Amino acid sequence: MLTWVKNERHLDEIRKRHGDYFVLLFWGGFSQAARRAFSELKQFAEEYADIPLYAVDVQKVKGVHKEFGVSTVPTVVALKDGKVIQSIEGVESAAFYEVRLGGAAPAHFARPAKKKPKRVTVYSGPGCPACGTLKTYLRRNGISFREVDISRDKRAAEKLVRRSGQMAVPQTDINGRLVVGFDQNKLDTLLGI
Repeated sequence: MLTWVKNERHLDEIRKRHGDYFVLLFWGGFSQAARRAFSELKQFAEEYADIPLYAVDVQKVKGVHKEFGVSTVPTVVALKDGKVIQSIEGVESAAFYEVRLGGAAPAHFARPAKKKPKRVTVYSGPGCPACGTLKTYLRRNGISFREVDISRDKRAAEKLVRRSGQMAVPQTDINGRLVVGFDQNKLDTLLGI
């Protein structure tokens, strides 16, 4: 659960209670990026309910950010044994936080059951802006994929046309199901994002 830090005294209590590991989000209501980061971290917190996760509103709890070397919002810091072990500036996906923060947590924190990995293949072509957008999107969400350039692999191109009836790129094969174009809603559903 994501909990707000009330003041410096509250932060000191948090440090004493969670000396081995906890995560802080430095947040500001003036930042749209911070609001998005908050949403992604809430999603992360649902998966990793045992990891202590706190948010500091830099407009209400002033000056605390300096102690952690934070100069921009949003910034997420992970503390282990009282020391900053990770600092992540900007907005990332819940999947990214899962890899970076969940993986850094001590073993005694409960981790969600492993999800079966998805087999993802991206069919792309040269000079395709949507292909680049798709690949960036997958990387930002921690999804590994195999890429096939259909301009170089004619057999794959022919097979793709037989399967989907289209030569358009990008096309994404997720565990045998094809998504034509960059359709984020379908991708999110099939990938469980």
